[in-house]
Amino acid sequence: MDNKKNTPLTAVVSNIDGEIFDLDGFAAVGSAGTSLVILTEAETIPIPHGGELMFLPDRMPILFNMETGCFETRKENPYVSGEQIFPVAVFNSPGYVNTATTAYEEGNKASLLPLFSYGAAGFLKDDFRSAVIQIDSEPRQDLRYMAHEKIIDGVQKIKELMPANRLRNHIEKCALEYGCPAAKNFFLGRYEAPLPTSGSCNSRCLGCISLQKGTEISSPQERIAFTPKPEEIVEVAMHHIQKVKKSIVSFGQGCEGDPLMAAHVIEPALKKIRSLTNSGTINMNTNGSRPDILAGLLDAGLDSIRVSINSFRQSCYHAYFRPVSYSFEDVVESIDIAVQKGKFVSINYLNCPGVTDTTEEIEALYEFLDHHTVHLIQWRNLNFDPKKYREIMFETEEHGEPIGMSRFIRLIKKRYPALKHGYFNPPKETF
Repeated sequence: MDNKKNTPLTAVVSNIDGEIFDLDGFAAVGSAGTSLVILTEAETIPIPHGGELMFLPDRMPILFNMETGCFETRKENPYVSGEQIFPVAVFNSPGYVNTATTAYEEGNKASLLPLFSYGAAGFLKDDFRSAVIQIDSEPRQDLRYMAHEKIIDGVQKIKELMPANRLRNHIEKCALEYGCPAAKNFFLGRYEAPLPTSGSCNSRCLGCISLQKGTEISSPQERIAFTPKPEEIVEVAMHHIQKVKKSIVSFGQGCEGDPLMAAHVIEPALKKIRSLTNSGTINMNTNGSRPDILAGLLDAGLDSIRVSINSFRQSCYHAYFRPVSYSFEDVVESIDIAVQKGKFVSINYLNCPGVTDTTEEIEALYEFLDHHTVHLIQWRNLNFDPKKYREIMFETEEHGEPIGMSRFIRLIKKRYPALKHGYFNPPKETF
């Protein structure tokens, strides 16, 4: 390999005011479980458009001292006496998989981090760079194609078409207040539109973004507070299907619980949509907890499902999802039922470097894929405090040394050549 490609990135840190700067003489370091790695040009790319740098309070960055050749945990700026410094992470854009998280040690008063993923970052040749690999190049959620004035125009036009529709009003809030890309795409008339429906859930996910009870984590958005009527669902779905080529409409969004809990309104909505058109892909993002209920929805008109899983070891799955009145076995049964009914199945694979790419996790995934059909893995960076997540997983089951996310993905592609990899729910035209 070209030696220039092995050039280390310069470490980036922040001061207490959130001002981010690089530290000459120190290389950027990434973390993968218990392993530390020096970030290099070859293993990083310029931070993709839309990525955001952020500093981590109550924590100290781990850096590599180029002069001594040692890893160091630094509390103060080596060049400014008394100036406290903090680690910097990057929240990467959709379609990119973290290969390392930012490296740090916690202070005594460190609280849980907000619900983001914390990719490792550094600086080289006037560019901030990130330790990621691109898994999906589709610009479905690229902010450069979501002009605010066009979103506002879409909001006004659709509001005039369905002024009394509460679901349309909720999606409007998601687009304008929470900045939800799926909601924005509905008003822009492109790709995939959300159909949030359920106010309840039978999982208590550690990283739930719409409901946190009894924890120090704040939910970044409110869960839907009502159950739309079937007619409201049909009106929103049909508008998108009729307007958009290769359209997708999806139940199961970040602003709701699990859609299987609202099957009583979803099933009649599905039947009505399919009585009006065979166009469009109707998808459900779900925990797959109720296979008997899911079977009826698949018969009523669902074309595809995406099932969220963080680990294919039942104990690790339960430790993160904390299911109520269901088990990982029910999730597997749901996947099998969907495949038997000829539906397209994706895994929403919540991954974290240093956990997901350990031998034990990889073998569990292989065991699953050898006995159960899945068409697509959607690689999602886990939005949860990475250090805390690793602690929970390591306490639950044994995890060995990681092999690296890049190598892991290469091995899966080689072993299962028919399996697709990406980030977004595909339209049925591509099944």
